[in-house]
Amino acid sequence: DYAINELKIPGIVLMENASLEIFSMIDAAREELNLPKRIAFICGKGNNGGDGYAAARHFFNNDYEVIIIKIGQQNEMSDDCSINYSVLINLTSGKESVKFVEYKSLSDLKKIKNYPMITDAMLGSGIEGVLREPYKSIVNEINKFNAFKIAIDIPTGVSADRGYAENAFMSDLTITLGELKKGLFFGSGAVNSGMVLKGNIGIGFSLYEKYNTPEYLIEPEDAYVTLPVKKQDDYKYSAGKVFTIAGSGDLPGAAVLTSKAALLSGAGASILAYPRSVRRLVHKDLGEVIVDAYEDEKTEILTSENIKELNKRIKWADAVAIGPGLGREQTTQEAVLKIVNGRHYKNIIIDADAIFAVGEADYQQCSLRDAVLTPHHAEFAHLIGLDLKELEKDILKYGRDFTLETGAYLVLKGAPTIIFTPEGDALINTTGNPGMAKFGTGDVLTGVIASFIAQSKKLEESIVAAVYIHSLSADLLLGKFTEYGYTASDISKNISSAIKFLRKTFDQ
Repeated sequence: DYAINELKIPGIVLMENASLEIFSMIDAAREELNLPKRIAFICGKGNNGGDGYAAARHFFNNDYEVIIIKIGQQNEMSDDCSINYSVLINLTSGKESVKFVEYKSLSDLKKIKNYPMITDAMLGSGIEGVLREPYKSIVNEINKFNAFKIAIDIPTGVSADRGYAENAFMSDLTITLGELKKGLFFGSGAVNSGMVLKGNIGIGFSLYEKYNTPEYLIEPEDAYVTLPVKKQDDYKYSAGKVFTIAGSGDLPGAAVLTSKAALLSGAGASILAYPRSVRRLVHKDLGEVIVDAYEDEKTEILTSENIKELNKRIKWADAVAIGPGLGREQTTQEAVLKIVNGRHYKNIIIDADAIFAVGEADYQQCSLRDAVLTPHHAEFAHLIGLDLKELEKDILKYGRDFTLETGAYLVLKGAPTIIFTPEGDALINTTGNPGMAKFGTGDVLTGVIASFIAQSKKLEESIVAAVYIHSLSADLLLGKFTEYGYTASDISKNISSAIKFLRKTFDQ
C-alpha cells in the first residue's frame, strides 16, 4: 500500500518486479537440484495469481515448459492479475510449450502431477480464516504430489500474522515479497514454508527499517552481543551463582540436567537443592555441582517445611531455577508458590512443575514481575486456562497478553521457541531442529538461562543468548548424531562448542 499510495508506483510495476525475483530464485533452485526445465503454476484470481501469471511469462521466455492451472474466470480477476493473464495468453498463443487448464475438478490436477516443480500462486498473504473450496481440496491434493513445491509470498492457507493453518500448501521453498511475514516463522507457517527467501519488489529493503514492529527474528549477531562477558578478575562466586530447586525421588534426572547445564554454560557455582533421603540418586551424576540436601522425612519431595532451609541459598544466589522434576503433589505446589511469591524480585526461572503450580493457583494472583517462565505450549495453555488448539490459533496474541499483564518474561518452548518480553515484543528464535523434541532438552535450557542471568544480571539479553545458544548447540550436533541420536546431555556438553562457534563467526 505504501509503495502504491505514497511512492506512486503502479501495482503492475511492483508485480513485474516481483515476478522477476520469483523467476530468478526458482531458476537458481532448479539448477541446484538439477531438475528439468518444466514447471507448473496454480494461479488464483487475485494479485497472488497475477504474480504467478507474470512469473510464468518469464519461464516461457527462458525456454521452460510451463503449465498453468487457472482458478476462476478472467472477469473475476483483480485488475493487475487480469492484465498479466492477458499478456501471457497473447504472448504464448499457439505455443506448445505453454498449456492452460481451467480448473473444474480435482481430476484436472492430474495434468501437473508429473511436473518436477509446482508453484502455489493461489491466495497470498491477505487471506485469513479457514480455506474454502476449491482451495482446500486443491491444497490437500497437491500436497500428495512428489514435486519440489514453491509458494509465492506465503503458502496458501497460512495466516501471515498468526502463523496458523488448518489446511495449507506444503512448500519446500517460499519466496516472500517485499518484507518477511512473521507467520512464516512459527506455528504452521514454519512447518509449511520450507526455506524462506525474500524477494525485492523494487522499493529496497531499507524502507521497512523505519517501521516499528513488535516481532523480531533472533539473528546470530543478537546472540553474540548478548553473551555474558567474562572478566579477567572473575572468581567462582563473581562468575554467577545458580541455585536450582528441582528433582524428587520419582524424577531425579531433570535436576541433574538443569544444575549441570548451569556450570557447562559458564556459571561459577551451581548448587542443587534436593531431598536428603534420596540424594544418592543424583550425587554420582552431578560432577562439580554441589548438593544442598534438605530434610524431607523420607517423603522424597519438597514441602513448605523446607523453605526456611532454602532461604539462605536463595538469598545467596544470583539466579534461582525452580521446577524441573519437582512433582505435582499438593504440598510441593504450596512450597513453590511460597518461594515464587516471597522472592522479593530475586532473578527466578520458573519451569515445568513450578509452572503447573502457578497455573493451578491462578497466575494472576502470583508475583511474576521480571520472573522468567519457560513452558512448552501445553504447559502455557494450562497456565492461562486455555485449550491448546485455541492457543495455537494465535500464539503471538496470547504470549504477548500474558507478559503485558504480568510483567514476566515468557520463553515459549517450541519449534521455534519464542521469547515474549514485558514490553510486548516477541523474539522468534532461528536455530534448532526436530531432534530437540526429547526428554530433558527443556531442563537444559532452564539451566542455561539461569546461568547466563547469574553471570550478566541482564534478563532480556541473557534469555536471548541462552535460547539461541541452546538450539545452536543442538544444530551443531547434527553432523555427528543426526536428529535421531543426540540427547539433552549432549546438548548440554556441547554448549561451550556452540559459544566458540558463534565467537569464531564474528571474531575475525
